[in-house]
Amino acid sequence: MSTKLRCLLLDDELPGLTYLKMLCEQLPELEVVKAFNSPELFLKECPDLEFDLCILDIEMPGINGLQVANLLGGKPIIFTTAYKEYAAEAFDLNAIDYVRKPVKKERLQQAIQKVQNQHMVRTGDKQFFHVNSNKGKSLIFFDQLLYVTVSAVDSRDKTAFLSNRNTLTLKNISFEKLLEMLPADQFVRINKRELVALKEVQAFSFDEITTGIRSESGTYLKLSLSETYRNEFLTKIKL
Repeated sequence: MSTKLRCLLLDDELPGLTYLKMLCEQLPELEVVKAFNSPELFLKECPDLEFDLCILDIEMPGINGLQVANLLGGKPIIFTTAYKEYAAEAFDLNAIDYVRKPVKKERLQQAIQKVQNQHMVRTGDKQFFHVNSNKGKSLIFFDQLLYVTVSAVDSRDKTAFLSNRNTLTLKNISFEKLLEMLPADQFVRINKRELVALKEVQAFSFDEITTGIRSESGTYLKLSLSETYRNEFLTKIKL
């Protein structure tokens, strides 16, 4: 696992953005992938960038930082702002921290440490994750999870198939949030509607994966491999 956290920065005021970037570059645990002074440009480009967290200003014209955070699929967020009245709403969005301007290096480092602690729990020795399901708060072990697809009842929910042949409906969760909680070397998204455990991949072609998962008819489940996710899939199986 990389020792650096890759971050995106967003502040519509260039002096503040320049200062924040300078502070971040003084922290050895951080790598600044890109700095933006436009929320519209940020939202346009961030889907194509690899990053672990975002440091966002809140008060911006047009789209504010809270609205941007809502669109980031659960990525860790640190908010920076001169206005204390946004604090409650920021933490309602599960922000990691809320740093008042003018930002000080020591205070920013404390916020980054919180992200590091969460990142280590997610990617370290932990063998399970918690999620809201149709059975309440469920604990799912990584080695029991075979495959996840969009629920046929509500697209905001996901259906998880487990090794004990049970299924769970995971309530109101995105694939982005799920992948944050799962070990990156064990699971991969293969199309807009599905992710699968790499250990279940038995064979694959250009656009199809044959798994070791038995379908209701007794045949091995076959899944679509889309162009969007093909390179990531090939990288993870180390071709």
